[in-house]
Amino acid sequence: MKILASRFVVTCGALIGVGLALQTAPRPLPNLRITAERLQQSPLISPQGEDEAAAGTFNPAAVRLKNEIILLYREQDENGTSRIAYASSPDGVHFKVAADPVLVPERAYEKEGGVEDPRVVKIGDLFYMTYTGYNLHDAQLCLAVSKDLIHWDRKGILLPAYKGKWNVGWTKSGAIVPEKIQGRYWMYYLGTGADKRDYMGLASSLDLIHWTDATNQPVLERHPGDWDSRVMEPGPPPLLTSKGILLFYNGADENMVYSTGWVLFDRHDPRIVLARAEQPFIRPELAWEREGQVGNVVFTEGLIEDKDNFLLYYGGADKYIGGMRARVSFNGNE
Repeated sequence: MKILASRFVVTCGALIGVGLALQTAPRPLPNLRITAERLQQSPLISPQGEDEAAAGTFNPAAVRLKNEIILLYREQDENGTSRIAYASSPDGVHFKVAADPVLVPERAYEKEGGVEDPRVVKIGDLFYMTYTGYNLHDAQLCLAVSKDLIHWDRKGILLPAYKGKWNVGWTKSGAIVPEKIQGRYWMYYLGTGADKRDYMGLASSLDLIHWTDATNQPVLERHPGDWDSRVMEPGPPPLLTSKGILLFYNGADENMVYSTGWVLFDRHDPRIVLARAEQPFIRPELAWEREGQVGNVVFTEGLIEDKDNFLLYYGGADKYIGGMRARVSFNGNE
């Protein structure tokens, strides 16, 4: 696979122990290093035609199915209504878009606005897709399950808007940890605090269907003036590594420029932050990442493990889909 365009390198050795009164004794900080390169200069998938995908094709989840990579992504029509579309690729770069979406707005909590921004994780024999249901008034974190990525069974709203322990607004962006920890499933998500800023929360569940807040406040503190001071939003489902739970997340600064960084949580207690990126490893740089329905946005939602590195898929300017290859190493070791 030919790799083109800009390269980013981020290391971290700071920002430990977000204030949850859960901090443990000091421990050696993981020296995590990420390098990332775009797969190509142009988008992998772009809007086309005058139908459901006329306005935007963006924010993809990614799943490996047999010998293909599947993207489930948000397509948006000129009226602003979103559906979940399906595309497949043998190489992760050249995608064939299916004629019909796999999820369309049907329930009251989805009507008019649509179904948006999926994340997908496989647990057992089922694929679990978290997505945002938007009815033009409320955005709420929802769930659907499938055996084949095409036929989906809705399980309803996971975390209702306005009813969290600390989040007083909408709920979105559920990133489920793929294995139980302490006998429970865990999910990072976005909620809105009383200060109207968007924070990352954590919920837990015994059955993947019924979820409750696991903390009384967000799991990441805000850092005023930083790249993620305005928004801290989970990206793809987290990775379980020997060093901890690695979560790629999307941050926005005070000018609402969206970039992608990472945070490492304790593998035995998903509430505890071990380390956090001081800077994002990819920012909006290309023209189609800076200009679109919403300018200056790189928003990562899809992840595929690929030998000793990862393929990450992202939305550019709320209009296009891009891809990058990322390599993660701890303490100098891949």
